[in-house]
Amino acid sequence: MTGVIVTTINLTAIYALVALGISLTWSGLGFLNLSTGAMYAGAAYGAWLVATNISSNVVVVLLGGVIVGAALGALICLTVFLPLDGKPNWELRTLTATLALSFVGTNIYLWQFGPQFKQFDPLFDFIREFRIGETLVQPSKTGTVIATGILIAIILAFISYSRIGLGVRALTQSVEGAALVGINRRTTAFAILGVSGAFIGLAAVLLGQIYFVEPNSGYSPMIKGLIVALLGGLGSLRGAVIAAFLVAFAEAVTLQYLGGSWVLITLFVLIAVVLIIRPRGIAGVLEGTRA
Repeated sequence: MTGVIVTTINLTAIYALVALGISLTWSGLGFLNLSTGAMYAGAAYGAWLVATNISSNVVVVLLGGVIVGAALGALICLTVFLPLDGKPNWELRTLTATLALSFVGTNIYLWQFGPQFKQFDPLFDFIREFRIGETLVQPSKTGTVIATGILIAIILAFISYSRIGLGVRALTQSVEGAALVGINRRTTAFAILGVSGAFIGLAAVLLGQIYFVEPNSGYSPMIKGLIVALLGGLGSLRGAVIAAFLVAFAEAVTLQYLGGSWVLITLFVLIAVVLIIRPRGIAGVLEGTRA
């Protein structure tokens, strides 16, 4: 059982990062970003280039992924959100535009890096292995939890205490109310998409230690992130974290006792049960606001 607990904590950290990026964008902007997979792959390639050409130091590589992810978020704000915001059928247009951008990004990565898999060297080898019961906790899992905790703490402090963060929180509560007190939605969108990209960039580096990096490597994390965000209640940040834990626990138990071929079936059953009971997602139990 200790193996299930360790795997659950590790997967919760990674799934929460992607789901938080998706949920923050929706709660603040009403914008579902289907180019998340391309952002993930781009941040992973960016971090790999940093590790290969600049430094393999863990802090430098992690910052490389976070910065590239944030930059890609700002690029999506410039190329998709700002031109389409407020236009007729803008929700459908942004969905279509981000999906198209995802395909464009994948082909750019294929042209630039080729189909060959890239791999990160171990980033957390300086952390010692230790045991919890009969389970050996590897350095990559310990480092994943620590790095995730640090980034989330920094982002939460930024959102809680900075002026830009105040605008982000106001938008997640009420777009109309934020406009009445002079908060510019279009300006704040850069911060929201940048923070979203930073979350996804860190997830890309952390998963890059386990899975190879290739042009299509972002699609599976995007699907898992969407599952978690929908299960938690799209737009709810607290719901996304709780849903990440539930999805990670279901996956860890399934892997331990049934095998990997049953994981998707288990997740679909979990989603069906939760959404039948709470159509708004887990957040429907906890809160009435969007975030």
